[in-house]
Amino acid sequence: MTDSRPANDLSATLGDGDVALGVLDNAYSPTLVELYGELGVDFVWLDFEHGGPDPWDATQLENLLRAAERTGVELLVRLPDTDPTLVRKALDLGARNVFLPRVDTAEEVRDAVRSARFRYDGGPGDRGLASPRAARWGLADDYVAAEDRETLVGVTVETAASVENIDDILAVPELGFVFIGPFDLSVSLGRPGEIDHPEVREAVEAVRSKAVEADVPVGGLGFGMDDVNEKAENGYQILNLGSTTGAIEGAVTGWLDAADRDDA
Repeated sequence: MTDSRPANDLSATLGDGDVALGVLDNAYSPTLVELYGELGVDFVWLDFEHGGPDPWDATQLENLLRAAERTGVELLVRLPDTDPTLVRKALDLGARNVFLPRVDTAEEVRDAVRSARFRYDGGPGDRGLASPRAARWGLADDYVAAEDRETLVGVTVETAASVENIDDILAVPELGFVFIGPFDLSVSLGRPGEIDHPEVREAVEAVRSKAVEADVPVGGLGFGMDDVNEKAENGYQILNLGSTTGAIEGAVTGWLDAADRDDA
């Protein structure tokens, strides 16, 4: 038998009350995931809701996980649906940090979190006991306890209904974190793209303050380092610094602007 996988550094960071900084890899590239790990980010966000490979494609996700495991960086995987079967699939492949899009109610959150646990809230969970990649094909020691201890399941708060139900959502046992999605929230509130509109800002602040009060880690997007630092001071513990395409755009645009070219 082999030892269990290394501890989940993202879970440990949140448990210690510290801040995790990461990058959205919207190129979905194992090479870039590996590079981000070498650069020292705390997590790489893979958003399967708005793009990327089919999350049911085991080979694609396994390759991304291998790249992350080689450099010791955690993957933060947003699934395209709250289906508990999809949660179980991602975890069995080896993901340890997943979060759900567009949740509305505490009931669907509870069903998803329970699906990620062998034991849940004093009773049985709904995770299937097999010998998948996460169990090192049956070779890992203490698999059940380690998975229950190391797995994080969070939610994206990005609908008007989820804001209305935020107290009940935050009370779901073993909820790993809430991630505030201001753009989709602006759409749900009838203000598409107006993330600075007072109604949107009020909803974001309501979620942030209630999550901090409930001692549930809260995540969000950083809009420049001043914003990242301000959010960290205000209780955010998961902060996305930017994206692969955004970084490439900024670098290449800078090169082109600085180049001495004859445009005639």
